[in-house]
Amino acid sequence: QVQLVESGGGLVQAGGSLRLSCAASGRTFSNYAMGWFRQAPGKEREFVAAISGSRSGGGTYYADSVKGRFTISRDNPKNTMYLQMDSLKPEDTAVYYCAGSAYWTASARRNDYTYWGQGTQITVSS
Repeated sequence: QVQLVESGGGLVQAGGSLRLSCAASGRTFSNYAMGWFRQAPGKEREFVAAISGSRSGGGTYYADSVKGRFTISRDNPKNTMYLQMDSLKPEDTAVYYCAGSAYWTASARRNDYTYWGQGTQITVSS
């Protein structure tokens, strides 16, 4: 059974940085695309960033709202994915979810992701 466990959330001032981690188990981590999504109160869950598996070249893909500020990466031997978040803004406040795709190539489509973590809260104060 695939399990995804996020860590690294918290409270930060605007302009600050945080790094999220997602530890995965239960399948061959390196093959599959992984992603980050977020959900703010009263809003739909939205795509943040994704990274392809090694068999698809490991390319990355970002939402326009975070491009240039967030960096997604993965450490395949450690079965862990990361999201480095810099220049944080109050509008980045949300619960952030790690997601495991059913495919090798990254996408922004929520339905492509079969496995989800429990979520971690990020709060950015102004």
